[in-house]
Amino acid sequence: MTSLARSASLGIELADGANPSLGVDAPALYTRIKALAAAQSNDIAEHVAGEGIRIIQARGRLTGPHTIEAAGLTVEADVVLIATGASPRALPDGVPDGERILTCRQIYDLPELPEELIVVGSGVTGAEFASAFQALGSQVTLVSSRDRVLPHEDKDAAMVIEGVFRRRGMNVLGKSRAEAVHRKGDGVVVTLADGRQVTGSHCLLTVGMAPATAGIGLAEAGVSLDSRGFIEVDRVSRTAVPGVYAAGDCTGVLMLASVAAMQGRIAMWHALGEAVHPLRLSHVASTIFTDPEIASVGLSQAAVDRGEVPARVVKLPLATNPRAKMAGFRDGFVKLLARPGTGLVLGGVIVAPRASDLILPLSIAIEQNLSVDQIAQTFSVYPSLSGSVTEAARVVMEFAPDAIL
Repeated sequence: MTSLARSASLGIELADGANPSLGVDAPALYTRIKALAAAQSNDIAEHVAGEGIRIIQARGRLTGPHTIEAAGLTVEADVVLIATGASPRALPDGVPDGERILTCRQIYDLPELPEELIVVGSGVTGAEFASAFQALGSQVTLVSSRDRVLPHEDKDAAMVIEGVFRRRGMNVLGKSRAEAVHRKGDGVVVTLADGRQVTGSHCLLTVGMAPATAGIGLAEAGVSLDSRGFIEVDRVSRTAVPGVYAAGDCTGVLMLASVAAMQGRIAMWHALGEAVHPLRLSHVASTIFTDPEIASVGLSQAAVDRGEVPARVVKLPLATNPRAKMAGFRDGFVKLLARPGTGLVLGGVIVAPRASDLILPLSIAIEQNLSVDQIAQTFSVYPSLSGSVTEAARVVMEFAPDAIL
């Protein structure tokens, strides 16, 4: 939908000149999204079953460190991996009803596109849904309790996204904490901490996740939980109980699918006696699927600004990239952080369409201890968005005149 909206600037006219948002078939879109999720789940289940693993479709409960009860069966195990995930939180005075007040899992059950969507929470999930529904044609109000959207992300990247949101017509309310959400006729009313009220047709709550750790016998088995109910694990996924591991959102360790998968692999490799690298969160690449996307890995700009780590930093605007000019992309940048002297790549941030794909070379560089010089001397396709990565490396690399022959 964003590409359609940009089509006129590329010399492409819609046949009837209509607003492209009028072409959204919301029920078909939601059905496709749920079908894709189900297909991915089914593919994994078939793969697991194909390996000869027994699957019990039931709610399980630990009755001891190495005993699980499920569907009237008792299963004994030498090693237990807990991966029960998490569920969307709600406000104390804002309970989702699945019709007008929604969680991120309920919104796909709507029969229509929300006409006026209020998104409460401006973290990753809130920003992603706000971006998507604004592009689909909803009038979106984003309620943020902080100074800016995406408060825990790179500030430069967050400012770009907030600017895009506002330019596309989104109503972004900063420093506005939501205290209550109630139904009112065919709509909703969100009451803010300062007494203001925001009205809309629907409200989406994106105020964090709660671990699915209650009522499954963890405390009785000796598994330690933190004050928020997340399972406490070390860097090889071990809990406080020998032989019991945990992975994924139930641990509260960077709620990303890639991190959950790696936690599970590390747990099983460790249980089998393999030599493993402890989980290195500084090497995790993450993406926020707004439009444009934000992808980051390694050292953050905030850490550099606090003086924790010295770094040379360069930020190239995407607008100077020839491929971006051809496609009409003007919002975004490539930021590269390198260690002074050695030029080792310490971190990077990319704001661009498909930034989730573009971040890979920087992830490899950090994992393999590569320098900006090595990236700078690597060929990239011309023209390509990835060319901005090698160009940033050429800008940040340090030349030693005495070494030039």
